Amino acid sequence: MRFALAACLMLAVVALAAPARAQRTGTIISAVDAIFAPWDETGSPGCALGVVEDGEFIYERGYGFANLDWDIPSATDTVFYVGSVSKQFTAAATVLLALDGEISLDDDIRDYLPEIPDYGEVIEIRDLLNHTSGLRDWGSIAGIGGWPRTTRIHTHTHMLDIASRQRALNYPPGQYYSYTNTGYNLQAVLIERVTGQTFEDFSQERIFQPLGMTKTQWRDDFNEIVQDRAVAYRNNGDGSWSQLMPFENVHGNGGLLTTVGDLLKFTHNLDTGATVGGTEFVAQMHQQGVLNSGREIDYASGLRIGEYKGVREVQHSGSTAGYRGHLMRFPDQEIAVSVMCNAASANVTAARLAYSVADLYLENTIDEQMVPIAGIELPTDKLRSFTGRYRHTRTNTALEIGLFDGILILQESNFGMGESVGTPLTPVSETRLEASALGATIEFENTSPGQRASATYTMDGDAVRLEPVDGFAPTVAELAGYVGTYHSDEAEVTYTIAVRDGALAILDRYGRGQTLEPIYLDAFSVRAEIVMTGSLGTITFRRDDSGRIDGLSLSQGRVWNLRFERLQ
Repeated sequence: MRFALAACLMLAVVALAAPARAQRTGTIISAVDAIFAPWDETGSPGCALGVVEDGEFIYERGYGFANLDWDIPSATDTVFYVGSVSKQFTAAATVLLALDGEISLDDDIRDYLPEIPDYGEVIEIRDLLNHTSGLRDWGSIAGIGGWPRTTRIHTHTHMLDIASRQRALNYPPGQYYSYTNTGYNLQAVLIERVTGQTFEDFSQERIFQPLGMTKTQWRDDFNEIVQDRAVAYRNNGDGSWSQLMPFENVHGNGGLLTTVGDLLKFTHNLDTGATVGGTEFVAQMHQQGVLNSGREIDYASGLRIGEYKGVREVQHSGSTAGYRGHLMRFPDQEIAVSVMCNAASANVTAARLAYSVADLYLENTIDEQMVPIAGIELPTDKLRSFTGRYRHTRTNTALEIGLFDGILILQESNFGMGESVGTPLTPVSETRLEASALGATIEFENTSPGQRASATYTMDGDAVRLEPVDGFAPTVAELAGYVGTYHSDEAEVTYTIAVRDGALAILDRYGRGQTLEPIYLDAFSVRAEIVMTGSLGTITFRRDDSGRIDGLSLSQGRVWNLRFERLQ
């Protein structure tokens, strides 16, 4: 009777708990739908969402429209491009090939890709996986040359041609981490050369078909008809939308066509390896890169590994043309979230939507409490001594520290290329400032009173020197010294520097121009205007021993110190 009574009590508890669980599930679903409500309207592109727990779907839904021409709504089986979320699939193919014994991740990439110049140091395949190769981003070079991505049909032949012309790396292999699409396009080419198969066929055979990813393929021909594909759109700022499609055939860096459900099948296998690869595959995919210094980075084979609000997380975002994607999982909670959208708008990022959903499903495990930094009070004169403009010695870009209402603000800006991003800085010592929002610190050197100090800027363990620089206001006569024609063989482009309306301007071969904003001596950035080539970055003019300007160097996020020689 005791056992019977216990069983009855247990059944009663379950019976009482079931409505509570159902109510909580309904509450979460309502909250999830509210998050996506702005993208669930007539005449608007939208998103698709999938949430799984222990590999089983607990919620999935489409919002808004996949095609505005035909009023076709988004659904969970709608096919989207996922941008750089694709990189983990390329990495998976490379790791599988290594586990087959066909390649080693320690191999020199030139064994398979002889088009890549010999820079005097070995670039290993694992450098391609972890973005530690130092290779410049081919798409950024194409933009500098006048053809940003989405403006012409780029192919792997074009990518290889650009990569083969580069005379320098951003840095020696393994010295730093620097995100570059080139490494992932090269992996796709490498796999084709080693296997004799197309990258699409290899991926279907080894990854997509075994996992039941029936609606997934690589976009290696953008002209191909793809059933249930969403069209990508750009917000015109006036309530209307126009198409913004990725008309290119490069893939491996991006270019994956898939659904939220197919993505979640793949990411579940990365927890178990049960269907594809086994435990060694899982271990290799999560092996984070290690720099020459011994510092471990958060990037591992197309995956970013870290924590979110105290919870272990593996994730990656993607963006291509008007498509946005984000795939994340929380291994300890066995929760995964996939979001894909077909809208390029300041009001939507797939990552922001995904994290908002994750907060609901992880509410009992995440740490919402932000521990404030224990700052110290410093006199105003001391705070003012930190202010001013600083040169990032690795890329020649500029940062600025300002003092507003007694609060130090770090502005990371290209001074004219868009809005500055302001981050509060908290003094924690006489020489050290903390930027908690960035996870960064700025440590100043001790100097004589009244003298501005150099500093070390550290973020994610990566330290770079900042040197103080003064603002620069050249006269028209001084601007004349920069006037001339400058050419880069590496980008296959010639630019003319001219004085226009009392300011320096950079003009392309068609006479289209952008005004240059002086940021410090001999350094300029592009003022926000109609841009003919995309963001050019920071332009630093070089001088010979006599002081005459004989060239310029161009730096931006994924290209450092691209040299132009002065022709006249």
